[in-house]
Amino acid sequence: MNTRWKVIPVALLILVAQAGLRSQEWSLTVEESIRIGLENSKALHGSRMRAEYADAKASEVAASLYPSVRVQGAYQKLSSVPEFKIPLPGNLVTFPVVLNTYSARATLQQPLFTGWKLQAAADNASYQAEAAFHDLAKERGELIYNIKAAYWGVYRAKEMKRLADENVSRIQAHLADIENLLTQGMATKNDVMKVQVQLSSARIIQSDAGNSVRIAMLGFNSTIGLPLDSEITIKSSLTPTTRDFPDVESLVGTAFSQRPELAGMEWRLKATDASVTAAQGSWLPQLYVTGNYYYARPNPRIFPAKDEFRDTWDIGISLQFDLWNNLTSLHQTNAAKAQHEQTKDALATLKDRITLEVTQSYFTFNQAKRRISLAELGVEQASENYRGTAEKFKAGLTTNSELLDAEVALLQAKVQLTQALVEYELAEASLEKAIGQKR
Repeated sequence: MNTRWKVIPVALLILVAQAGLRSQEWSLTVEESIRIGLENSKALHGSRMRAEYADAKASEVAASLYPSVRVQGAYQKLSSVPEFKIPLPGNLVTFPVVLNTYSARATLQQPLFTGWKLQAAADNASYQAEAAFHDLAKERGELIYNIKAAYWGVYRAKEMKRLADENVSRIQAHLADIENLLTQGMATKNDVMKVQVQLSSARIIQSDAGNSVRIAMLGFNSTIGLPLDSEITIKSSLTPTTRDFPDVESLVGTAFSQRPELAGMEWRLKATDASVTAAQGSWLPQLYVTGNYYYARPNPRIFPAKDEFRDTWDIGISLQFDLWNNLTSLHQTNAAKAQHEQTKDALATLKDRITLEVTQSYFTFNQAKRRISLAELGVEQASENYRGTAEKFKAGLTTNSELLDAEVALLQAKVQLTQALVEYELAEASLEKAIGQKR
């Protein structure tokens, strides 16, 4: 076989493998991450199905308010029996035996009055469906926040890794300089060892930063539903720009009007109120109008029986009323009222929790804003200090220890700025979630 043809399958395998590797590489903005996360979330899909189930059940319950029509048919083969005969003077009346019977029946029923039980049950189911859709909105908002937190977690880890790499390179350059000075007799062995220890510590930090990147990426991939081994490139960047929010009282009012779980709890309160009405309806009579249409062979309402299809009908009103049911209606009513009060308490507790959450998020956000300006000033000061100290060290005007301190101070200042930028982004996302801001 020609060697050229042997190479082609191998080349194809390599291309497939490279394509597979590329399929695991993602370059994402935070908005793209949110879109992918919302599409891939199984938990969110489950919540959506629960909401659709509740909506379908509400339609099912509401259908009981309207007329229902049932149709049934039957066939019977009867055993043979003697004909029934009545001898009359001058005549003999014979009633034929019909061995095959066919019947069809259509029944119409319409509730006229049920003590508002059916309407209350329909309202209850409708309110529960509304609450389920608000639960879906709540989980969607929480997922968006979690995706943002995971995304900026990867950003922070990668930025820490970049700063660690930068620090290692800076100390390596320092080590080269101090070794040259040692060769020239202008530095001591102890000076060199100090830098080597500093470099060793920097490499440990670098290694830890690399592990943090992998851990953060695993968490991010899990959150948005990507394969865990996917490589993520962060496209969004953080800049020290901040926004303003109204005062905390206004934000609490906004949260009360926008938080989906609060709206869901209010719908559940309405549902429990409807349950009370439905339970109280058991004390009242139930009134229905019913009608039937018969088409049978023979028709039992026609005498004497004839082996032919005939139709008949009837219409009427039925009344049902429980004179005594061992106080079941009373117990059902008390249970519904207790559940209503419990839901009222849960609503009040939720409002208190939302007020606390908004207040805490507001102050955390403002504190994060202030930290950015302080961290920027720290980086500016540390950079200038490092530049000046490095120049003095090269000129022999300062010590090796002072340069090492300046390097550490610069790294810490840059780390603090990165932390401040990420914490601001997370604080802003947390405050948006707290007030129920929709997107």
